[in-house]
This record gives sequence, structure tokens and C-alpha cells, in this order.
Amino acid sequence: MIYCGIDWAEKTHDVALVDDSGQLLAKRHITDDTAGYKILLDLLAEYGDTEENPIPVAIETSRGLLVAVLRTGKRPVFAINPMAAARYRDRTSVFRKKSDPGDALVLANILRTDMHAHRPLPADSELARAIAVLARAQQDATWNRQQISNQLRSLLREYYPAALAAAAIWQSGLCRPEIRELLKAAPTPAIAARLTRAQITAALKRAGRKRGIEADTERLREALRSDWPHQPSLVEDALGKQMLALLLQLDAACTAADNLAQAVEETFTQHEDAEVILSFPGLGTQLGARVLAEIGDDRERFADARGLKAYAGSSPITRASGKKSAITRRWVKNDRLNHAGYLWAFAALTSSPGAKAHYRRRRDAHADWHASALRNLFNRMIGQLYHCLQQHKLFDEQAAFPAPPAIEVNAA
Repeated sequence: MIYCGIDWAEKTHDVALVDDSGQLLAKRHITDDTAGYKILLDLLAEYGDTEENPIPVAIETSRGLLVAVLRTGKRPVFAINPMAAARYRDRTSVFRKKSDPGDALVLANILRTDMHAHRPLPADSELARAIAVLARAQQDATWNRQQISNQLRSLLREYYPAALAAAAIWQSGLCRPEIRELLKAAPTPAIAARLTRAQITAALKRAGRKRGIEADTERLREALRSDWPHQPSLVEDALGKQMLALLLQLDAACTAADNLAQAVEETFTQHEDAEVILSFPGLGTQLGARVLAEIGDDRERFADARGLKAYAGSSPITRASGKKSAITRRWVKNDRLNHAGYLWAFAALTSSPGAKAHYRRRRDAHADWHASALRNLFNRMIGQLYHCLQQHKLFDEQAAFPAPPAIEVNAA
């Protein structure tokens, strides 16, 4: 067989091809453009890359146009962890030397000697990969929105606590359009104290409110006119300008998160696995899309449910050396899937009696902490999800959490 290794960079890439004996057959330095990609594909074809016998390729990334070009057809592409590649480099040199052509050769030799220990990129469908892009982007936008909201809250605490008191009634707080419109109309507490009922009502209507406007107008007017300490006037005006600049970022982050959430909902419902995923308690459209984005729809990606549990970081890991043995949580995992699993298990407590009973049993009988009990529940439910996706069956509460057998008591 022929094995290919590619050391990628932003503008150029180094390519190396080796045979079964480790002999270097060819090496190239290509550019990151159409011409460079053509040179690469022609080189692979020259050494026997066909649809029936594709040449496996190792590269230290799973994204980008180069990977998209390599994944055309049935060519297996292996995304090697850069830390693993660095360990392989030390196997052949004690001087810790490093070069880009040498790294490409190392990657090719990884497949030559240990291809069985690495997995190629999953053969997910185009729709599943599109869902992954949108779901991850929406999650990033949500985190970005929360980060900017926290910055705005910290700034308001310095000079404008009345605005925080006005936003306290809403669960989403400063991300609500009503409070953002009020802050635009009154960037400082001095201006907020002079707002009339008509101005507050107009701000609520601009935010899209149609009901309960009068009651909220009175509440907001009372909160904005409450007595709080003030910064000096010039300092207060400067902080108000800083707040408006931060508010523009928050508006953009909120709009991006909402638009991406709508795109996720439209795309996710088109997938055939959406029905199975949404049948599970605690999984809605957004969270279900995040789960599908991370596990994909390639049924051969995981050999069994244990592989998926290890990938999600829900199953424990044993560390044993000599007389010492410890069972701990996994630190190397898919962080996005693990985060989604925590939210999934937490939401399932209120929608599944069996999940709640399992959680209480872990807390009471096994004395687990809250996070540990949720992780154990997630471990069980993601195993059930693996089975349901393989069989294309909907979630069944009775089968997932069967009632414990009744204990017969014989009369004396």
C-alpha cells in the first residue's frame, strides 16, 4: 500500500508518500489554492489512487477546503491529533528536530505502522455536516451573547444599578429586547429618571411588546426612578457612551443567535434521525441538533455504545498502576457533546419519571454528587440513543426505565 501524510499550513502544505517498507516515494510542496490541490490529486493518482483502491491520507486537522477536496470519493482521511503526531516524531529522532517535510513523513508513517489504532473521519451525510456547522455556530453565538451580557452587567453595576433592577423580572435579563431598547433611550441613570410614561411605552413597543405594556411601564418607571448613588456627571456620561458601544455588540450577538437558531430548526427537522432524537425526554430542537452534530449519522462510526459513551465523556475511566487503582471521570472527550449531555440529563429530570427516579437513586443509594448523578444518567440515556438510532426506534419510557421487580413477602 501507499500512505500519504500532509503537514498543512495557512498558505502552503507539504506532502509525503511512503510505501509499506517506509521508503519515501515522493514529496511535494504545494500551495493552498486550486493549482496546489490539482498537483496533490495528480500525485495521488500517479501512485495508484483510484476509487477502488484509494490512498489513505493523514493530516492534523478535520476542517478546511483541503480536507473537503481529500474527502471526495471513498478516500479515507485520518485527522491525527497534533500531540499524538509530536509523540510519533520523538520515536524516530532523539535530537527533537522538526521540519514541515519531516512532519509530513511522520504522518505518513503513522498510517503505515498504526493505521489500525486511528479512525478515519466519519462518513456523515452532507445534511448532517450542514447541521453540525449550524449547531456549533449557534452554540458559539449563544456563548458569545452570554459573555457580552456579562460584560454589560458588570459595567452597569459600576454606575447604573437601576437598569439591573429593571431587568431583574425577566429571566433572560439584559438579553431581552425591552431592556435593550430602554438602555438605548436612557444610557445614564440621570436620563432614565426623566423618562416619561409615553417614552417607556414607545420603547416597549419598539421591542415588539403587544400585551402587558401598561403594567410593565409603571414597574420600569418606578425602578428607573429609584434612589441609587451616582457617579460624577462627566464620568457617568463617559460610562454611558461605553455602555452604548457594548450594547451594539449585544444587539448583534442576540440577532446572530436568533437567526442561527432558526436556521438550525429548519435544517435539523429535515434529517431522518430528528424524529428519533426528539422522542427522547429533555431533547428539543436546538439541543437535539447539537447532539446530532457531534455524533453524526455514520452508523459505523462507533463499534458499540461503549465507544459513543467514551467519546461523550459520560463513562468513567479506570487508572491502575501497581497496587493503586482509581475510577475517575474522563477529561479527554468531546466537550460540546459532554456539555449538551449535561443539559439533556438536567432537562430530562422534569419530563421523564424514570430519569428522575434514576437520578434520585444515584443521589441517595450511591451518594453521588449532583454532577456525577447527571453524568451517570447521561451515560445511560446516550446508550439508549445509540440503540434507538441503530434500530431507528423511538424512545420508550417503559423499556428505558423499567420498574424494579416487586419483592414478594411470604406470610409467616
